[in-house]
Amino acid sequence: MPTFQTFKDLSVTFKKHPVTNDLIQVKDKAAIVQAMTALILTKKGERLFQPNIGCDVSGLLFEPLDYGSAGLIKSSIMETLVRYEPRIAVNDVLCTPDYDQNGYEVEVYYTIVGREDQPVGIQFFLERTR
Repeated sequence: MPTFQTFKDLSVTFKKHPVTNDLIQVKDKAAIVQAMTALILTKKGERLFQPNIGCDVSGLLFEPLDYGSAGLIKSSIMETLVRYEPRIAVNDVLCTPDYDQNGYEVEVYYTIVGREDQPVGIQFFLERTR
């Protein structure tokens, strides 16, 4: 019989629950998506006492907007998620340059480890900001 595992995390908004006055929690898929987003947007060396955690995506955004840079972004995201997010198995990462909006469309497809759920996909847009 498969066991059902629940994942919980604190919400990054740090808002309090209106009834219990505790911090709001995110659960299951939302907790995993929040953790993945935090890992991808964290620069290496940004976390104190954990200088290796993070992704080099922000530095790659200022490289030429082409499929070569998209490949580097894809491999950096894949490497980061495989190394630092043990709750998922990454199936595929797609990264395509969007010349009109001056950024990259990124899609990450993964399955949650230890569950028999369907594969999940998230999409986001990476753009150059200063």
